[in-house]
Amino acid sequence: MKIKTGRDVLVFKIFSYIITTIFGLLCIIPFYLIVVGSLTDESTIIKEGYQFFLTAKTFSLEAYKMALKNPESILHAYGVTIFVTVVGTTLSIIITTMTGYVLARPDFPWRNALSFFFFFTTLFNGGLVPWYLLCTNTFKFTNHMYALIIPGLFSVWNMIIAKSFMKGIPFEMIEAAKIDGAGDFRIYWQIIMPTAKPLIATLTLFIALSYWNDWYNCMLFMSTGENWNLQYTLQNILNSSEALKRVAAATGMQIGQMPSEGLKLAMTVIATGPIVFLYPFLQKYFVKGLTIGAVKG
Repeated sequence: MKIKTGRDVLVFKIFSYIITTIFGLLCIIPFYLIVVGSLTDESTIIKEGYQFFLTAKTFSLEAYKMALKNPESILHAYGVTIFVTVVGTTLSIIITTMTGYVLARPDFPWRNALSFFFFFTTLFNGGLVPWYLLCTNTFKFTNHMYALIIPGLFSVWNMIIAKSFMKGIPFEMIEAAKIDGAGDFRIYWQIIMPTAKPLIATLTLFIALSYWNDWYNCMLFMSTGENWNLQYTLQNILNSSEALKRVAAATGMQIGQMPSEGLKLAMTVIATGPIVFLYPFLQKYFVKGLTIGAVKG
């Protein structure tokens, strides 16, 4: 068996760093181009395409001026999105970890039957129309904030991740706590939750991203702009600008050079900015979450 020398290890490290750097740039460059494009004059984008560098001649804030023409609505949409994300993520973490903890306990007699029941719902469901009628006619979700929170409170896949992680927690800890007189909720809150901090961080990232990027429930249940979230607000701004351009083209009306391409890019920056800044601090949990189910499943 050939033993690797120090030179072989050095060459391997250099090659690995080069490949990793290339893949990193492939991930960063698209977002960089989005930021530069959002700050580029519309005529330059149309004539020359997306630019890699900004110059004083091509620099323009028209896309952001148009996107933020009504800053109150954007700030309100940010507030709605942040509220829904924080409340929804908190409640979802509690529900998901409780369910995963119960189904992971070997002394729970119905754990296999309930696990199959949950998994079955990922294969078959009642369909969109019955679900919509249930939400609007029975639960009265229309134009209420909780319509943006309740539909995303529980995910079977997140529950499977929680269950897989909690199977690795020694059952002897639970038995010892019971001997000391701890009840089920106290065991869950004071023993399981602190032990499952990596799991909680991972699920928090998954669930928060889901709530932050959600626009579909807002489209279904919100007929007025009072409870529109950020994504749906930006989508309506974009749709309005596109409709105005079509009307202007059909009637021959002169409305100036509207930054339609730049507007799309500016909205992407506005919507993803907070998540992009938070991701470097949470990415280690994101990677760990992808492997929890595979390692312990």
